[in-house]
Amino acid sequence: MLVVGLTGSIGMGKSAVAEMFRNAGIGVVDADQEVHDLYDGAAVAPIEAAFPGTTVAGKVDRTKLAAALLANPVSFKTLEEIVHPLVHAAERAFLQQEYKRGAKIAVLESPLLFEVDTANRVDVIVVVSASTETQRERVLARTGMTVEKFEAILVRQLPDAEKRRRADYIIDTDGPLDETNIKVLALIDELTHVRSSVYEENWA
Repeated sequence: MLVVGLTGSIGMGKSAVAEMFRNAGIGVVDADQEVHDLYDGAAVAPIEAAFPGTTVAGKVDRTKLAAALLANPVSFKTLEEIVHPLVHAAERAFLQQEYKRGAKIAVLESPLLFEVDTANRVDVIVVVSASTETQRERVLARTGMTVEKFEAILVRQLPDAEKRRRADYIIDTDGPLDETNIKVLALIDELTHVRSSVYEENWA
């Protein structure tokens, strides 16, 4: 089974590309969604212990947590030490499930693929990218997004140029969605001929 790492900075279109993989019948695990689920479950207690007052009614209040992190950016590392091992465990479980069902390709979708050292657990890396202007326009159009929040997120992410340099494949999303979908389908066809180099015992 070929394990594909799908990444891209905020606003580059990674989620849209991930959905195109799903629509093509390929399993995708979304690290961001796993974090969201953890904020309603396993991560609540340790986050409250590390960031008092950031949970409400047994769930992490993302607004309160974001405010705490913006007030003390160094504390991002503390949060990562809580969340990342839990996300990696969920990704491993997903790969085991896909392997058992006989999948030929499985996708790990993560905005921090390089930053959290997930890259060494995949066979190939696909980077989703767009122009700086397109990225900024998309992100600042989101509800509740501010320039300050956007810049804080960018600081934590590897620059797009460096991600492109490390990529095995690049999907450019500056064009219409139907054009991007054509690129994704062509990539999937190419990936069916790539052999896995990740030891299967890592997730079998």
